Amino acid sequence: MKKIEAVIKPFKLDEVKEALQEIGLQGITVIEAKGFGRQRGHTELYRGAEYVVDFLPKVKIELVCEDSLVERAVETIIAAAHTGRIGDGKIFISPVEEVIRIRTGERGEDAI
Repeated sequence: MKKIEAVIKPFKLDEVKEALQEIGLQGITVIEAKGFGRQRGHTELYRGAEYVVDFLPKVKIELVCEDSLVERAVETIIAAAHTGRIGDGKIFISPVEEVIRIRTGERGEDAI
């Protein structure tokens, strides 16, 4: 099993969620986040004063899936979250040792 964490632009969340549901992945966790990458934020003008916005709004999506679905899930996230502009986001993939469903006690892929 693998954990996929994707940091994307907030307005792409619905597209990514729907695309993942279409390929059969259901359980996702969504976390509102702020951050920056290479773009290092941006400068804005407010009431005539210029200021730097260091942390840009982002959304972090987390999901755990079977190894056989990882590549399809990643391709789906890339296709749905892509705008072609700086700040589209990142995807991180990590191994997951164990999953346990609290309600039933199921373990492993049965608990996903």
